Amino acid sequence: MRIAVVGAGGVGGYFGGKLAAAGEDVTFVVRRPFETLRVDSVKGDFVVERPKVTTDPIGEFDAVLMCVKAWQVPEATRSILPCLGDDTPIVPLENGMEAPEQIAAVAGREHAAGGLCGIVAFVVAPGHIRHAGAEPLVMFGALDNRPSARLKRLRDAFARAGVNAEIPPDIHRSMWSKFLFIAPSSGVGAITRVPIGVWRSMPETRELAGRAVREIIAVAAARGAALPADAFERTMERFDALTPEATTSLQRDVMEGKPSELDAQLGAVVRMAAESGVDVPVCDFIYRCLLPQERAVR
Repeated sequence: MRIAVVGAGGVGGYFGGKLAAAGEDVTFVVRRPFETLRVDSVKGDFVVERPKVTTDPIGEFDAVLMCVKAWQVPEATRSILPCLGDDTPIVPLENGMEAPEQIAAVAGREHAAGGLCGIVAFVVAPGHIRHAGAEPLVMFGALDNRPSARLKRLRDAFARAGVNAEIPPDIHRSMWSKFLFIAPSSGVGAITRVPIGVWRSMPETRELAGRAVREIIAVAAARGAALPADAFERTMERFDALTPEATTSLQRDVMEGKPSELDAQLGAVVRMAAESGVDVPVCDFIYRCLLPQERAVR
C-alpha cells in the first residue's frame, strides 16, 4: 500500500515513522526535507534510515494521512490533488472537527474521511521526533460510516506496524469524544501555562476544564452527536490518566509564541455554539483571552 504522510511533525513523524519502519511504502510530503527519521519514544526508540521524503509528490497514492496543523489543511490538500486515485482516502489526524469538510471542499467528498489520533509528541528538529506520552492510537472511517476496503487496508498496515488502529462504528462520535478532551485541555493549558498535572490537581482550574467539557457536550448534542451518557466522566478520567508533565500542541505553540490551532479548537466551539444556539461562556472566555496573542503572531 502506497501511503503519503503530509507533514512530519509529532503526529506525522511518529505514525508515518512506525509505518515506514515496518516496511510499508511511505512517502513523507514536507516543506523541509530530512535524510533520517529518528523517533525517541516512551514506547521504544526507533530510526528510519533514508526515508522517502519529498516536497513535490508524484504518482498515485492508495491513502493519504493529513498530519499538518489544522489551518494548513486546505492548502496541503490542494498540494496532494494530483496524487489522488479515484478512491484514495485522505485521513485527517488534526485536532478539531472541521478538517473532513475542509478536505471535502477541496478534493471532493469521495476522498474525505474522518480521523483522529491520540499521542503526546513533538518535533525536536526536522527528522527528529519525541514521543513523550500517551498510548499511540489512530481512528478513522468513512464520513457515512460505510465499510471502505482501502481504509481497512490502512488499518491493517497500522496493525502490522504495531499501532493501535480502529475503524469505529461511528467516526463522528469518536471525533467528538476526542474533541471533548483536546479543546478544554488545550485551552486551560494555554491560559494557565502549566502542565496538566498542575491544573488538574487544583480545584479552581479543574472545575474550569470541567465546565468547558460540559459546554462542548451541549454543543455536540445540539448538532446531533450521539455521545455516551458518561462522556463527561470519561473525559475527566482521560485528563487524570495523562502523565503529569503532559502539555498539548496548542499550549506549546502559545507558550513558544507560535501560531496555534486556537481557531480550530476553541474558535470552532464558539462558532458551532453560535450556529446551534448554545451558550459556552467558559470556552468563549478562554478563546477571547488567547486571541490577541494569536493574532499578533500571525
